[in-house]
Amino acid sequence: MNSKIRLLEAAVCLLAAMPALARAPQEQMAAVQPSELKKLSIEQLMEIDVTSVSRRSERVSGAAAAITVITGEDIRRSGANNLPDALRLAVSLHVAQADGRTWAISSRGFNITTANKLLVLIDGRSVYTPLFSGVFWDVQDVMLEDVDRIEVIRGPGAALWGANAVNGVINILTKSARDTQDRLATVGGGTEERGFGSFRQGGKMGERTFYRAYGKYSYRDSLAFEGGGSAHDPLRRAQAGFRIDRDIDRDIDRDTDRDTGQATDGGGKSTFTFQGDAYKGLSGEAIREDTDLDGGNLLGRWSRTFSEESGLDLQVYYDRTHRRTPNNFEEHRDTVDVDFQHRLPFGQRHDVVWGGGYRVTSDDVENSAAVAFVPDRRTQSLFSAFVQDEVALARNLRLTVGTKLEHNDSTGLEVQPSVRFAWTPTERRTVWGAVSRAVRTPTRLDEDLQFLAFNGTVTLRGDRDFKSEELLAYELGYRIQPRQDLLVDAALFYNVYDNLRTQEPSPAGLPVVLANKLKAETWGLEVRSSYQPRPWLRLHAGYAYLDKELRLDPDSRDPTGGRFEGNDPSHRFLLRSLVDLPGGFELDGSLRYVDRLPFPVVPSYTELDLRLGWRASDRLELSLVGQNLLEDSHPELGTPLPTRQEVERGVYGKATWRF
Repeated sequence: MNSKIRLLEAAVCLLAAMPALARAPQEQMAAVQPSELKKLSIEQLMEIDVTSVSRRSERVSGAAAAITVITGEDIRRSGANNLPDALRLAVSLHVAQADGRTWAISSRGFNITTANKLLVLIDGRSVYTPLFSGVFWDVQDVMLEDVDRIEVIRGPGAALWGANAVNGVINILTKSARDTQDRLATVGGGTEERGFGSFRQGGKMGERTFYRAYGKYSYRDSLAFEGGGSAHDPLRRAQAGFRIDRDIDRDIDRDTDRDTGQATDGGGKSTFTFQGDAYKGLSGEAIREDTDLDGGNLLGRWSRTFSEESGLDLQVYYDRTHRRTPNNFEEHRDTVDVDFQHRLPFGQRHDVVWGGGYRVTSDDVENSAAVAFVPDRRTQSLFSAFVQDEVALARNLRLTVGTKLEHNDSTGLEVQPSVRFAWTPTERRTVWGAVSRAVRTPTRLDEDLQFLAFNGTVTLRGDRDFKSEELLAYELGYRIQPRQDLLVDAALFYNVYDNLRTQEPSPAGLPVVLANKLKAETWGLEVRSSYQPRPWLRLHAGYAYLDKELRLDPDSRDPTGGRFEGNDPSHRFLLRSLVDLPGGFELDGSLRYVDRLPFPVVPSYTELDLRLGWRASDRLELSLVGQNLLEDSHPELGTPLPTRQEVERGVYGKATWRF
């Protein structure tokens, strides 16, 4: 009850200043509008092009999926200083920080620190690790000022993106080098974000080649224990990278797609993108030496556009990661991925996209007395192909049918089909639905992991007979813009899972063996709305509800009942306001409520972030950001012990200079 009272009080505080601002002359407000704010009008939000739903450009208003778009402007005005905090802007995602380097992020349930049912891409490069089919969020970074948008698909995307796109897909897309031709520098620091800075240089090489290079550093302070003491787990990280975009054809139109660089004028055009990143960091540990983090990647993408309806894409990337936790675990991993797709019209009603890919990943693990992967070296290959046909059944009705075929070394061939429809009776209304199958394939953790006691006894181990976890998902959504200044988007879902992971004791008790003896059903509702009553005022609200039922197979002996596979809140709520003040000032607020976690129990919490920004000139922007302002600290994940870590209140200042 206290949390709900604080929620209402904070909402009143957040909105209290708005009536006074409304008395300001409208023409005075309009005089200070930066050009970027036009992108955030409700009309523009409905017209944003997205590529994650069908692997081709389409307007978000007509997409046959539950999709949320976080724009670069949203990130700037949120005050977020890392990708996990930026993802908190999507109420459909449960983002929880467990310690100084570990975030649990998932969609539609099953959120744990090794969450494994959400596929994450950065500019087309998959960043999930085959170690556990999740993401090490402490090493996923980009220069946030260069992010064009983040597309968040809630629900399966496996028919196009493959295994592990079970409960959703996050696609982080950075801007073309053409759009970052200036110099930019940032510097800041505060109580929790102790110090950070970045620099980016953009330019041209001839008339048809554009580039940018960047470097950044951040030092994030430790979390706190319940009693107030430091957990001694700060995260320090440096990263540098580059991107080159080249228009291969001399006559290429300058109006190109920001993601692929493809020309949009309908002619035969070719473009090429080459980019890469390298990082190095240290993650603090309370009871051992710091964890070493380093790695890098290179990506090349060639695109050929034949017309507005047809084109080719070929992408190749190499990824290298290294993580060393002293006296516990060390991994070296190399990944090479090749992906091809071809889009072409077929007759008057069919829009076909098909393609294929190959990925090989190899790791070298150094085991310890407590944790081992057996064997300590393994190479895994993945072959894939997909096809999707969008059929125009009538003027306002589209049916999309497709499937992904994948062959992996553990379970062989996996088939992941999907059927979707979208009905747009008017330009401002869309009804959509989908039935999809997706799988989460076995990983090194499921098959090869061993936990050992002090005497060398194996207490828990994986099993080479581990099966793929399966999902059959049903979705129905409605998207409407009843007025030019109002957008409402709602989605219902019902998910049926089979072969989920359990922990089965051996006849003698030990070792506990990982198996597939859990079934689950989840259902929920997601609603979000955007309202712009004045040119200088925007409001965004979102609500997510989730419920689930877990059932063990009759022969299961898992004492946990499978509850460790996900500890999810039933209710989440988000309210954001963005206010443009006279004199180039901006006042932005974000209020979020997260319901209690049932097992292990984590109390519900309500938190408020505020940002005061000032565009001192066309080149200089100053901002003051307060995060988690309602409480000194609060836990977001973990067992209720004195060693459980809590996220603390923080304040930082930031300066951004373009020159």
